[in-house]
Formats: sequence, C-alpha cells, structure tokens
Amino acid sequence: MLGPFTALLGALLVLSRSPVLSCLLTGGLYLALQLFSLEPVSLQRARHIVQPRGAAARIAHRGGAHDAPENTLAAIRQAAENGATGVELDLEFTADGIPILMHDDTVERTTDGSGRLRDFTFEEIRKLNPSAKHRLWRDFRGEKVPTLKEAVMECMHYNLIIYFDVKGHANQAVDVLKLLYLEYPRLYNSSIVCSFTPEVVYKMRQSDRNVVTALTHRPWSLSHFGDGKPRFDCFWKHYGYMMMDIILDWSLHNFLWYLCGVSAFLMQKNYISQEYVRQWSSRGIQVVGWTVNTVTEKTYYETILETSYITDSLLEDCDPHY
Repeated sequence: MLGPFTALLGALLVLSRSPVLSCLLTGGLYLALQLFSLEPVSLQRARHIVQPRGAAARIAHRGGAHDAPENTLAAIRQAAENGATGVELDLEFTADGIPILMHDDTVERTTDGSGRLRDFTFEEIRKLNPSAKHRLWRDFRGEKVPTLKEAVMECMHYNLIIYFDVKGHANQAVDVLKLLYLEYPRLYNSSIVCSFTPEVVYKMRQSDRNVVTALTHRPWSLSHFGDGKPRFDCFWKHYGYMMMDIILDWSLHNFLWYLCGVSAFLMQKNYISQEYVRQWSSRGIQVVGWTVNTVTEKTYYETILETSYITDSLLEDCDPHY
C-alpha cells in the first residue's frame, strides 16, 4: 500500500508546493484508509467459491446469454446442463420494489415490451416475454422474468455458484441480499456479490462481513460503451469522463480493493495477463476474467492463467453480449 501513497505524496508536492500540507493530506488519507477498511473473508473460503473444484471455474454470463434467454430460469437450467460451475445473474428492482433478474434499466432489448424497468410493477413485468428477442426464442416459450428468490432456489437445486451482479440501488440491494443470506445460509459458501460500483460492495460488507465480494471493472467504462463507442458526443464531456476513468482505474487498483475488503476482482478479459493475475494473487485476491467466449481463450484461462472466467456460451464461440 505504500507505493500508491508515495506517488500521491509526490503529486501533492508538485501541485501544492507545500511539504507540510502534502504530508498532512497523504497521512490523513492513509489513516482514514486504515480506520475504515474492511477485513476480507479468509482466503481459503474465497478460493472455495471462486475455484470450487480447485481449478478454473466456468461461469455462465447472465446464465449463458448465447445459449438461452439471459437472466431466466431456463438459462440457469441450461447452464447446469452444459457443465457450468456457476452463473452470473443481474439484480434489478421493479417499481414496487420486487428484486428480479434483468441486466438493463429498460426492457426492450430482451423482452417484447418497451420502457424503463423502474416504471413497471412486478405484475406488469411478469406479463413480458424475456425470450422474445433471443435467437432461440422458439425453444424457450413460456418463460417469465424471474424473481431473485426463484433464481437462487433454481441455482441451489443444481449446486451452482452464484455471482450476484448488483447494478446499483446500493441500500435497496444490500437489504434484500442480507435477508437472502440469512434465509439461505449455504449462500455464504456458494456465492459472490459483485458490482462496478464500490459503494455497493462496501455497504454489502458493512452489512454482513461474512459475504464474499468482488469489484467488477472495465477500463474506460465511464466514457465508452462495451463495444468501444463513446458514450458522449460533447467533446468536453467525453474527455472529462475519460479523466474520471483514469482516476477510477487508479483508485480500484491501488486502494478501493483494500477499503472494500474484496476477495476477487472481475476484470474485462483484454486487460488480463499472467503478470496481472500474479500481482493480484500477491494481495490475496482472485482474478476472474470476462467475457471469455472462444475455445482458444478458454484454453488459455484454464491451462496458462489457471483463472476462472465468465462466458456467454458453454457450447460454442460467440460474440460478447453487452
């Protein structure tokens, strides 16, 4: 931890030209980090979840979005049948506060409806068809958008590891997940709560120190979409968010992981190397790559990196699902 704070001290010296002020600010930040950081769960328990069979685990992204309609019970069943070690599921909420599985904050990409998710009650969401836009929709007729609890029970039935991907709504999500862990204690040894948002992870571990957590990251995610296209047309806004991306990336790699007490770091596959895995391993952190969608990539992760990965398909090569 001293390396980042040495760099910070140097930057403050250059900017403020005051050794006293620079030392006070750096020392204060270091002290705050020590006071408010959360202790991670034991490395042994974290490894049991990230690599439950002692080798690279195959996690079906959104249940395996290429092989079945994403975030559905059918996807969970299909993932289990196709040999997945676990599934990654997206937690969202309806207008009346029911926790469900859905990736987007709108419904049109995956269902036959349109509009913002937060404008739909659970009763209205249940009327939508989550298979409508899938390439194999004819094979998955009659599917409904599942509740979080329905999905968890299906995963436990098939003994699948669960990656709960929390999109936001930190307080609401933490309250729901805390009750879920109390109702199903086996989740403590078979699931991970992960998020792009450090606030979610920190609050989850504050609420229950026994929950295994992970930070999720894709460099330039604030300024660019997953396919590389800029999020903003405005020049100043675009480059302003690129600066925020640089700060976020530095913070995640240098102190936010320590503050949140995470056990794993979910990183976009293009930025993972043997050295990258080694650096995180030296901190006691497991790396999980996403989204790994070709046989060549999977072989590399399983035999060279020996690292778990998240994939859109367990059956064939496919393009990433954003």
